[in-house]
Amino acid sequence: MAFGKPKKEKILKTVTVASADKSERQRSIDQALKEIRTKFGDEAITTFGAGAPQKIPVVPTGSIGLDAALGVGGLPRGRIIEIFGPESSGKTTLALHVVAEAQKAGGIAAFVDAEHALDPEYARRIGVKLQELLISQPDTGEQALDIVESLVRSGNVDIIVIDSVAALTPKDEIEGEMGQQHVGKQARLMSQALRKLTAIVARSKTIVVFINQIRMQIGVMFGNPETTPGGKALKFYTSVRLDIRRIASIKKGEEVVGGRVRVKVVKNKVAAPFKTTEFDLLYNEGISREGELIALGEKFGLVEK
Repeated sequence: MAFGKPKKEKILKTVTVASADKSERQRSIDQALKEIRTKFGDEAITTFGAGAPQKIPVVPTGSIGLDAALGVGGLPRGRIIEIFGPESSGKTTLALHVVAEAQKAGGIAAFVDAEHALDPEYARRIGVKLQELLISQPDTGEQALDIVESLVRSGNVDIIVIDSVAALTPKDEIEGEMGQQHVGKQARLMSQALRKLTAIVARSKTIVVFINQIRMQIGVMFGNPETTPGGKALKFYTSVRLDIRRIASIKKGEEVVGGRVRVKVVKNKVAAPFKTTEFDLLYNEGISREGELIALGEKFGLVEK
């Protein structure tokens, strides 16, 4: 059986109908966009091709290797970051280096010292400009998070460090009696705060760094028994999570002068995750930049040990 060629009129009709459908869809979308922008403002909805920046703005961490492991050259602006690890692993030191880098670029930094344990002299040696650093030592978790929210809403703070999540104690627990149970209150506090913070952090381009500790779950027979305080909300809302561990001591003769640390990017929404890097943390100095440069030179065959 022979099949005839489709008539030219039929093809033209099909193309015309498709074009009309596309035009109608575009008019419908344009109307929806107009309503959204009228109700919520011009910046409520846009496209990446409409002038939105493609390159993610960052603040360096002070470690060449960690900046490379993060994939974008530092901690991304407008995001929530978590730095966690065991005690004395270098969490606060790393956060202070980021603060120093932000200040070098002319930025404003704030430090919410919930642990009441910040050593100003150590921060100064790392490179933090103490006279320009905003510092708060809140009495309760609610007060700390309210301060963070106010600073973020100002739109003029480049980085805020909260040290630490474990020290963000709910007001009810502080005012309650010793031994009284307050199950889940800190997790609920963090969940509520992060729901409020996420959107305003993105708009203000502020980096909010939560320092967190590690706890061991009792009764875990299989899998990793380690967990972090503050519930699951922080894990969900963070764009970057850094796991920092001390892996060796650095000695000068018999004296321990620092430690070798390994940092693993366990979560990364702005680049590939699970990359690791190692660097030296020296007491009273912080990250050893010279040590990193020598290690990188050795890695690429520029330096022989």
